[in-house]
Amino acid sequence: MTEFLLSYHLVYYVIIIAFSVLVTLLAIPSILHVARARHLYDDLGHFRKQHDHGIPRLGGVAIFVSFTITSLLFSMTDKSLPINYLLTACIILFAMGLKDDLSGVNSRTKFFIQFIVASILVLLGNIRLSSMYGVFGIYDLPYWPSVAMSVLTIILIVNAFNLIDGIDGLAATTGIIVNGCFAALFIYMQQYELAAVSLAMVGAIFGFLKFNLTPAKIFMGDTGSLLIGLISVVMAIKFIELNKVTNIKTPEIFSAPALAVAILIGPIFDTIRVFILRISNGLSPFNADRNHIHHRMLKLGFNHLQTTLILAAINVVCIVMVLWLRDYGNSILIGLILFVGLLFNWSITFFIRSKERESMALRNLFV
Repeated sequence: MTEFLLSYHLVYYVIIIAFSVLVTLLAIPSILHVARARHLYDDLGHFRKQHDHGIPRLGGVAIFVSFTITSLLFSMTDKSLPINYLLTACIILFAMGLKDDLSGVNSRTKFFIQFIVASILVLLGNIRLSSMYGVFGIYDLPYWPSVAMSVLTIILIVNAFNLIDGIDGLAATTGIIVNGCFAALFIYMQQYELAAVSLAMVGAIFGFLKFNLTPAKIFMGDTGSLLIGLISVVMAIKFIELNKVTNIKTPEIFSAPALAVAILIGPIFDTIRVFILRISNGLSPFNADRNHIHHRMLKLGFNHLQTTLILAAINVVCIVMVLWLRDYGNSILIGLILFVGLLFNWSITFFIRSKERESMALRNLFV
């Protein structure tokens, strides 16, 4: 009986991935045709852009359509995930992202819409972090501090995925790693609906990635990056909460918060880093610049594909490290993850200084 269930679920998951990939592959050529006919191109000439020719940025439409259709057709209805609130949040975020990709949306409106979306998930869907899990010595949180932290976490991760969407393939590859990892963990935990939602996103991104790897034919735009960020943070919160330590339940996976941070470390670390740098320079944290880690790696001479693969490898290293050292606890592991991120960033700084000064001197580590 157990072997039959395993076989059934394997076939079920393969169908989900294949279907979502197929929908994206069928949708993107039509989107490309409409974008070219209507001249719906990326903001050519903007100082942050890495391409010298117009490229449509409506790939997120295909990701949204594929993810939504697949989730509605193949989701297992149970109480592990309020799919109605999740899809409501996705639709609202999609509408805002589409307007931003076509004509622009000011930052205040963006954050207001993101706040509404996060509030729907947290207050109505009860998708929230109820504890700090021992980080900073804090455990269970009262309801309203829990709500506030959860809303801020959702907004942070949603924007973090938007910020790393700066070179071909990076946001898509990160989205596949993140949701693929959560899917594998949910399958291990027998959380089949959550695994199905994660895999629907994985398949949708895979179909898009075919058109987004260098040379990119289409970008995902805000429509895609915001949606990937939303699903990723929802999966992270559900994963952490399902592995909460209680008096009556031992978690199936220890140090779940640290593992979630490791899975999401790419977007999290880069966003926190650029925000701190901008604020320290007296600028708004939301001022656009070319100081993201992927921009700095391009400055070293890496191309888009090489940069994406290196950053994906660092992400995987952090995940494996936490799985290997999971008995050390969340505080130590999160500190170790941040140390890896700082060490990697420091290495990039050293090589940039060495390249600019044409010298590999030890002083380049510090000034």
